[in-house]
Amino acid sequence: MDYLAGLNPQQRAAVENTQGPVMIVAGAGSGKTRVITYRVAHLIQKGVDPFNILVLTFTNKASKDMRERISKVIGPEAKNIWMGTFHSVFAKILRVEAEKIGYPSNFTIYDTDDSKSLIRTILREMQLDDKLYAANVVYNRISSAKNNLISHTEYLENDQLQAEDAGNKRPLLGVIYETYAKRCYKAGAMDFDDLLFKTNVLLKNHPDVLNKYQHKFKYLMVDEYQDTNFSQYTIVKKLAAAHQNICVVGDDAQSIYAFRGANIQNILNFERDYPDLKVYKLEQNYRSTQNIVEVANSIIANNKNQLEKNVFSDNEKGDRIKVSRAFTDNEEGKLVAEAIVQDRLNAGITYKDFAILYRTNAQSRAMEEALRKLNLPYKIYGGLSFYQRKEIKDLIAYFRLTFNPADEEAIKRVINYPRRGLG
Repeated sequence: MDYLAGLNPQQRAAVENTQGPVMIVAGAGSGKTRVITYRVAHLIQKGVDPFNILVLTFTNKASKDMRERISKVIGPEAKNIWMGTFHSVFAKILRVEAEKIGYPSNFTIYDTDDSKSLIRTILREMQLDDKLYAANVVYNRISSAKNNLISHTEYLENDQLQAEDAGNKRPLLGVIYETYAKRCYKAGAMDFDDLLFKTNVLLKNHPDVLNKYQHKFKYLMVDEYQDTNFSQYTIVKKLAAAHQNICVVGDDAQSIYAFRGANIQNILNFERDYPDLKVYKLEQNYRSTQNIVEVANSIIANNKNQLEKNVFSDNEKGDRIKVSRAFTDNEEGKLVAEAIVQDRLNAGITYKDFAILYRTNAQSRAMEEALRKLNLPYKIYGGLSFYQRKEIKDLIAYFRLTFNPADEEAIKRVINYPRRGLG
């Protein structure tokens, strides 16, 4: 298969230049996944051992899709590539190296619900106001600290953080963080943020481990680099230090996870970290009409700090974008539902030709109510995960306990569901 034949000049250059630090600035719809896929395939075709390649993605779906595409080019060797999300890859490494940081290799991974449940338990034990110290607020504060590599000890010693908490009338946040961290440790558990925080601890305190993985991962690729946080940035920089064969792919204009601690400066300042950096810009949008691309460019042009690029499309001009203003969420739902009815009658298209995108799941209610009133069929994607259902979590708690008898949150779930009358 001549995988290079279908690439445009910029895509091909990004695929073929595999040595040293590389940044691929990939505008929306520019064939980014194809470039990452073919770049990995190209490395293997040149004789690089798949075991020496690490590809970090932001979703399991992206990882699965890339591996399948690579398999079509190079065959079964694709299964030997280290590829996955930051959390899945470093959880795997932590299981191997856990004893070096005082954890059992069978440590439990607490999901968000487990973490918040433990926080609520701690709040009750400390007899704190659960409205002032809401579990969500506490969880986000602890998460932010870990993503910025601030341990509970450093948190308590940081005058600025202590002053912020006191100003917000939550002076005990540092104590809660300390208690939470110690309870997780006692239970042989890590939360999602720990998977990266503890990896940083491991690499910092154990130079032999850092050296091992620096020489194992001779080639690193990071997808969606604009959405990495400080913790992820630090891991990547350390692992790439020996060979500096690091390739990051992203687009500052598509950075959407600042609320989760993502730092856009990671991609904006990448050249400062690697002065001999090669930059490839994928500027042709194959997905959208010209009107959509031009409107997006006009909005993005207002960004103060950005990587310069000229995104364009050779597709048709397309329909003009219509902007409708609603004063309430219910009115917005009504406008959308009525527009679907009208467009369907006028254009003779089917319901499956329509898609409604909203920013948060909470916004679906108004849309659903409006669609129901007009008897319009719909299907919601991205609802509650199978593994987040209560009955599934109840069952898994038993398996977790057999695997890790110290798992406090699993014990609580087993004791309390179904009700056993234990006090």
